[in-house]
Amino acid sequence: MDLKSGYPYWAVDNGLMHAFPALDADHRCDVVVVGGGITGALIADELAGHGHDVAVVEQRDVGWGSTAASTALLQYEIDTHLIDLAKRYGEDDAALAYRACADAIGMLHDKAREVRDVDFARNPSLYYASRRRDVPVLRAEFEARVRHGFDIAWLPHAAVRERFGFDAPAALLSRLGARVDPYRFAYRLLMRLEKRGTAVFDRTTIDAIQATARGVTLETVDGLQLRARHVVLAAGYANQRWLKAGVARNRSSYAFITDPLAPGALGPLADTLVWESARPYLYLRSTGDGRLLVGGEDDGIDVPARRDARVEKKARTLLKKVQGLWPDLALQPAFSWAGTFAETADGLPFFGPHPDSGPRVHFAMAYGGNGITYSMLGAGLLRAGIERKRHPLAALFGFRRLDR
Repeated sequence: MDLKSGYPYWAVDNGLMHAFPALDADHRCDVVVVGGGITGALIADELAGHGHDVAVVEQRDVGWGSTAASTALLQYEIDTHLIDLAKRYGEDDAALAYRACADAIGMLHDKAREVRDVDFARNPSLYYASRRRDVPVLRAEFEARVRHGFDIAWLPHAAVRERFGFDAPAALLSRLGARVDPYRFAYRLLMRLEKRGTAVFDRTTIDAIQATARGVTLETVDGLQLRARHVVLAAGYANQRWLKAGVARNRSSYAFITDPLAPGALGPLADTLVWESARPYLYLRSTGDGRLLVGGEDDGIDVPARRDARVEKKARTLLKKVQGLWPDLALQPAFSWAGTFAETADGLPFFGPHPDSGPRVHFAMAYGGNGITYSMLGAGLLRAGIERKRHPLAALFGFRRLDR
């Protein structure tokens, strides 16, 4: 399936950064990672860095699926509020999920610093109440996060207006957030892996997977085979093909990015992630060269032709919303696009084997708005599973939670 529409900025800006070969002969290794986006890249990097012989297989060019359409706001805040997760799973597990995502920001910072030149920057995150009736929920969320030790500030209306130049009834300001170029990040991770001896194949489509008690055999549409002890399915939306029952619903999100703006034009938006309490939510972030990226207007469309037809109208709607908040900020979309993504009912990911697939088939389903932070956490979680070690997130981020 075509996962994106329009002109995703990252692929336009970076182009084809490196040519990886297609698989042209049978291959054997410890772990096959299916998926050459940012999720597969982070997982392969984790496994190869701990001594596993890994092969990465991507059906398109590397990074050309959901990664190219990602807006890459890196936050510890999950799309599901901490207070709502606590109602589902208890306060301890809800706080565990939030703390893990907070830790992932630092882990991604370290990884980005290793590979360099991926436009990674730490940014505070402003979460504002879209309507006055959202304030009580925001206050309860604030109190819950303070109770669990998160560094967060409550901003009343006057403080939001003074510091950020727009009107909102209240907001939460967290110091912990970041941004990155996800496409460039994926490429640089995979290029480094290839240089160090890891096999990376793109334009190679897996058609069948056979798992036994001793290993896994993957067959391509061209009849070639990859044999391994384990397989990690990190193919985003396409992972659902390998499950009998769906665990997520597909949606599309829309975005535009401006040309670089004059120095100082963005004011506090130059170094702050902004998002709102309404669902679907408007979100904004900057880039290192002074562009403003705006996203939102999510809908339930996952048919490519219908999604394609909506891109420009959705971009205009997003622009109108931003201008409603900052009327003096002159913006003009330079590139606009949409991407199909999947989200789970509770906003949490799924990592690890599914009971129907056996212990050697591992899923990496970093679904929802925290895909990159989830992928960073999932890399360690999956390595622990492959090495038959315990991991504190295995139950909460695994399929077992469906039985709770």
